[in-house]
Amino acid sequence: MHANDLCRSSARAAVALLAALLLGGAAPPAALAAPAGGQTLMNVSYDATRELYAQINRQFEAYWKQKTGQSVTIRMSHNGSSAQARAVIAGLPADVVTLGVASDIDALHDQAGLLPADWQGRLPNDSTPYTSTIVFLVRNGNPKHIVDWDDLVRPGVSVITTNPKTSAAARWIFLAAYAYAQRTYHGDQGQIKSYLKALYGHVVVLSTGARASTLAFTQEHLGDALLSWENEAFLAIKEAGPGSFQIVVPSISMLAQPPVAVVDKNARSHGTEQLAEAYLRFLYTPAAQQTIAENFYRPIDPAVQARYAARFPHLTLVNVSAFGGWRKVQKEFFDDGGLFDQLY
Repeated sequence: MHANDLCRSSARAAVALLAALLLGGAAPPAALAAPAGGQTLMNVSYDATRELYAQINRQFEAYWKQKTGQSVTIRMSHNGSSAQARAVIAGLPADVVTLGVASDIDALHDQAGLLPADWQGRLPNDSTPYTSTIVFLVRNGNPKHIVDWDDLVRPGVSVITTNPKTSAAARWIFLAAYAYAQRTYHGDQGQIKSYLKALYGHVVVLSTGARASTLAFTQEHLGDALLSWENEAFLAIKEAGPGSFQIVVPSISMLAQPPVAVVDKNARSHGTEQLAEAYLRFLYTPAAQQTIAENFYRPIDPAVQARYAARFPHLTLVNVSAFGGWRKVQKEFFDDGGLFDQLY
C-alpha cells in the first residue's frame, strides 16, 4: 500500500469508529467510560510508549489519590504518532497527547483548533519531558557488519523501518539519515537524495508504527537491521534476553524530542483541565523521571541523568532546528509531495 493510502486509510478508520460510537445512541466502550466515583483521563500516545505509561499511570493515580483524595483512571490509546494526531482531529476524545514529534501536535491546532498555537511554551523544556535518539538494532554478532549509515545500503543488507506518513520515529530516522548524508556529501543535494533513495530501496518492511517494526524484526525475523527508537532497541534486548540482538550506535543521529500537550478543547468539555495539566507536569517529577530512565528514555532531570549516564551512549546528535524546525521540515520533507514522497 502506498504511504498516502495508509494515511487516508487510518483517517477513515478513525472516523468510522467515531461514527459507530456517536450515531444511533451507541454506548461508549469501556476504554472511554468514567469509573464510578472518579474521573477518567485519556492519553493518546505514540506506538513505543506502552510500557512507559503503564508504569507512569499507576504512579500518577496513586499520587493524585494521596494529593486530592480523588480517584482517577488513565486510559491509553497507542498507534503511530501521525495516525494518532489524525484520529484526535477526527474526534478521538484525548485529554492529553504524548506524541513523538512536535509537528503532530501542531496539526491539532492548525487543522482543528484543539489547542493554542503556543502550546509548546506551556511546559518545561519545550513541553518535552524526556529525549531519545535513533539507533540500529542488529542480530547478535552483527553478521552483516553494520557499523554506520553507509553500511545499510551495501548489497545484501535489508532494513526494517517505519513510514514517515504515520510514524514519528520514521521522521526522526529519515532526518538522521539525511544528516549523515549531508555531512558525508558536504551538502550536495544530488548525492544526498541518491543516498536516501538507496536506503529506502533496501527497506523490506515499512510499518505504520515503531512497535510493528520491532515485532517484524524480533519475532518475524525479517531484515538485517532495524532502524529504531533507542528505547525500543533496549527494550527488545531486555525482552529477548542476552545473545539475541545488539545495538549499533551510528556516528550521527537526531536529538529526538517527543512532546506532550493538554488538548484544551477536549479537556474543557470533559472538565479535566486541572487534572490534565497536573498529569503532564507529573512527568517532570523525580519519581516519573526515574521511571522514564528505567524504560530506556533519556531523562531531563540532571540528578536522574547522572545516575543513568553510563546507560546511554554518547554520539553526535543533531537538533531539528538545524533544518529550520518542525514546521519547515514537515512541509518540505513529509507533507504530500515532499522529499520523502519524491524519493519513495
